[in-house]
Amino acid sequence: MEIDQRLAGLLPETVAARLPSVADRLRVIHRDAMVLDATQIGHATAEPPTAIVANLPYNVAVPVLLTLLARLPSVRRVLVMVQLEVAERLAAKPAEDAYGVPSVKAAWYGDVRLAGTIGRQVFWPAPRVDSGLVALDRREPPQTSASREAVFAVIDAAFGQRRKTLRAALASWAGSAAAAETALRAAGIDPSARGETLDVVAFARIAEQRP
Repeated sequence: MEIDQRLAGLLPETVAARLPSVADRLRVIHRDAMVLDATQIGHATAEPPTAIVANLPYNVAVPVLLTLLARLPSVRRVLVMVQLEVAERLAAKPAEDAYGVPSVKAAWYGDVRLAGTIGRQVFWPAPRVDSGLVALDRREPPQTSASREAVFAVIDAAFGQRRKTLRAALASWAGSAAAAETALRAAGIDPSARGETLDVVAFARIAEQRP
């Protein structure tokens, strides 16, 4: 998958020149990954994709990854290279400094880990940032009556004001601070807690309690 027209044309030529024995297995989809869906991929491949291996554009790595995971349910494994700071955010666990919206949303889809780091010296010209490999093994999302969209809305609200308690941060989402506290207590969560201490299962429980 490649959005740049020039690169999309060069990829088949490069593979044919360097590895002609497998050149017929390459299918380049000249599209924007943010608008791609399973139907469009199905037209270019014989079977639904089961893995994503990519060097993602660093400035849009998180939305591209989350979009692909949402639109390609057949994908079971992921290995992507992103900016190291982003890799650490994606792989972070509750209460870690890097934990935030990307961490929780990625955890909805599977188990995420930092699979390695890549120094600047392997690129030419050398970038100003280090890179990291992120691996994701897909599993079923948390069992919940709330939709993914509803859970993600809670996550966005909780981290939109991450210095505040959940009672305050979720006030707009719930309609008032009092309603947020009621929802949190019903979900078994301390209203004075903060979003960075909760895992994706806890956010799903909160989403179930929206007034």
